[in-house]
Amino acid sequence: MRDGYARTSVDAIADEAQVSKRTIYNHYGDKENLFLSVIGERFDSMMAVFVDLMDAYLSDVPDDAVEANIVAFACEATALAARSQERLALLRLVSAEAPHFPELRARRMRPQTVAGEIATRLVRLAARGLLEVPEPEEAANHLFALTIGQINNRSLLRSVELTDAEIEHIATSGAHAFLRAYLPR
Repeated sequence: MRDGYARTSVDAIADEAQVSKRTIYNHYGDKENLFLSVIGERFDSMMAVFVDLMDAYLSDVPDDAVEANIVAFACEATALAARSQERLALLRLVSAEAPHFPELRARRMRPQTVAGEIATRLVRLAARGLLEVPEPEEAANHLFALTIGQINNRSLLRSVELTDAEIEHIATSGAHAFLRAYLPR
């Protein structure tokens, strides 16, 4: 993640891991498999954090708390996305290497994975009559685009720093826009 695929040698990886180069090849087969494995593990680890947030705010929501929970989820998820150096490094690396590694464009390593997890929870809220979500994946993509997506767009992947107040404003206004579209009328 630090130096990118092309500038990182298996020798350097072995030195840093304090193992032999042969051990790496025995375990991963080649540098490409090692790279894809590391990216997959990091992505899965970050997804687990987002899933925990979704479970905390978008599962078992009291009937009278759907708006507050969606806003709280948006604020926490957006702040996490905006402040995570690891997420930023992963996004940059995947963006840079995707043309060379079609596997990086696989569904499990795309923002749609986050949206898919959100969609699952939105369906449950809709089944209880708390939201109107005729197209759950689209609704989840809207929530993502209005919050985390705005962080990505406005900060240009952190080349422009956003204050905590700006992040909270983006998340809150995005969540409210989502709610105006999906709360039952």
